[in-house]
Amino acid sequence: MIIIGITGTLGAGKGTIVDYLVGEKGFVHYSVRTYLLEKIRELGMAENRDSMFTLANELRSAHGPSYVTDQLYLRALDSGKDCVIESIRTPGEIESLRAKGHFFLLAADADPLIRYRRILLRQSETDLVSWETFTENEAREMSTTDPNKQNLRKCIEMADFILLNNGTKKDLILQVDTVLDQVLKG
Repeated sequence: MIIIGITGTLGAGKGTIVDYLVGEKGFVHYSVRTYLLEKIRELGMAENRDSMFTLANELRSAHGPSYVTDQLYLRALDSGKDCVIESIRTPGEIESLRAKGHFFLLAADADPLIRYRRILLRQSETDLVSWETFTENEAREMSTTDPNKQNLRKCIEMADFILLNNGTKKDLILQVDTVLDQVLKG
């Protein structure tokens, strides 16, 4: 079983990578975002980025930095299939998944204005925000010294492969295929 983790900046193409791995390569998808939204709905919290941020940090503080991805890994084990875990946001999550073996981390990034335009088009429950809110959200998730909080900068640095997604979807998919060739040969 191969586990591909996906990290990266807001609107950088993480979902596009996941859609390709699932639809074209047969991977099973496990999403931190979906997991958190399930918990948010159970708790009756507002479905927005602030609630996701707060709940994720609370779960990590209570159970450890890798708690959410560990829960998703257990689900993946049950399937026994190659899987992709999306929205990895802490170094502790990466370290825990790496310790399990056959794990590769992909980071997606792109120019901030391109990413902002993408999230406006996507219009998910957490994306309908102003440019100012977008940049504030990203800034608070980029770095911290608290191991239980989001640290995208460090996650991107820890990635096995960094995909720059300033071009077309086809350009991104070509990068993913190159990564898969390397992963499957290794």
